Amino acid sequence: MEHEQKTPAHANSQGGHGSGQAGHHRKLFGTDGIRGKANHYPMTPELCLRLGKAIALHFEKKGFAPKVLIGKDTRISGYMLETALTSGLVSMGAEVFLVGPMPTPGVSFLGRSQKADAGIVISASHNPAEDNGIKIFDSRGCKLSDADEASIESIMFSAAMENGAHEGRPIGKAFRVEDAHQRYRDFVKSSMNGVRLNGLRVVVDCANGAAYRIAPQVFLELGLEVIIIGNQPDGFNINRDCGATSLAAVSARVMAEKADIGIALDGDADRVIIIDEKGLEVNGDKIMACLGIDLMEKGRLAKNIVVSTVMSNAALEDFLSAKGISVVRAKVGDRYVIDEMLRGGFNFGGEQSGHIIYGEYSTTGDGMITALQFMRIMIEKGKSVSGLVEGFGLYPQVLLNVRVRQKKPFDELPFVRSCISDAERELAGKGRVLVRYSGTENICRIMAEGPDESMINKLANSIAEKIRGEIGE
Repeated sequence: MEHEQKTPAHANSQGGHGSGQAGHHRKLFGTDGIRGKANHYPMTPELCLRLGKAIALHFEKKGFAPKVLIGKDTRISGYMLETALTSGLVSMGAEVFLVGPMPTPGVSFLGRSQKADAGIVISASHNPAEDNGIKIFDSRGCKLSDADEASIESIMFSAAMENGAHEGRPIGKAFRVEDAHQRYRDFVKSSMNGVRLNGLRVVVDCANGAAYRIAPQVFLELGLEVIIIGNQPDGFNINRDCGATSLAAVSARVMAEKADIGIALDGDADRVIIIDEKGLEVNGDKIMACLGIDLMEKGRLAKNIVVSTVMSNAALEDFLSAKGISVVRAKVGDRYVIDEMLRGGFNFGGEQSGHIIYGEYSTTGDGMITALQFMRIMIEKGKSVSGLVEGFGLYPQVLLNVRVRQKKPFDELPFVRSCISDAERELAGKGRVLVRYSGTENICRIMAEGPDESMINKLANSIAEKIRGEIGE
């Protein structure tokens, strides 16, 4: 669970003290589903068997067993976890549809279009190959709420589950969906409304992940000249020196090929980072700025609001407000961005990390749709990548991670509390400090941001020092 300290300057940010407090008591679910090292608790076949049963019971409606769609990325452990989940679901009578390696947004889309009760993605996203994870979507293609996750956990650890809970139930079936890739490809291309991208030379890094087959096909079919890297998964090389979290390879290739743009997806292709023609990174904040302004200019940005998270650079807010667009901030995690979009009736949002959500098309981040929309704007405006993001400079930002023994509430850490308050006073409204725990690891993340780089470095390091002193490993 995340705890956050907000500066008064950005008091509209959604803190981590509200709905997510249930997270303190969670046994399994973190910020983005369940995650861990494959073959170690909780990512074991035994637990996945039990989880499959609990998911079936949670989504059961008036005695009717649910339809559940399962996709995965390219990790070797996906076979093991997919089989265990399927066994649990089928033992409770569920119908299971297996789509194989499929981007997370593809599972969200296919679940909606197939009228499934739930969609499951077996992926640890941008984490290394030895990890794996499970994300669950509801019938709308949205990630589950905290309440739904709590319900699944309570079923999993209930007395009924101790006895198997499946006796006397009819056994369900599992099917392979043969045309799943084609359906998702057609959907992604339909987001372009017939616009072609002829003439652009693009390097696409598939992170040896879930989009390794689909992304090259989509980009080629839309007229791009495509150079593909990171499309040789072997079960162990997902995200290794490639993809959205490791940009050196795609950047070097853009320069070597004199490409117009580089596109780096992550392991499950719900995130994208763009590389400009000079080999420089264009992160999620800059992508959101370009796409948000494009939507506003076309009269399609609901309420002229972009939803970002507390991690987005303050420069995004300043840049967009000059164009008449307001920013609403949500907690970290694309599901909290979606929650905010649904609650407020907004249709566009995203994260600095490259999860960008086009409400018109999708209910989760979609790296391919985001990249295509960005290239459409390049074509329409006749601008290079660097030309599109010109004038949008990010404020210096320092991010530090401190390993901790326990995730103790900051209210119970007086020295840390007072150090954060001192930092806020020193920034005097010209910048932000954000301190939160990782949702998936025993790490405290410290972010400081402002126009004066040496000052924010000093402030972030002093907070890190206090945290090490009180709860450091």
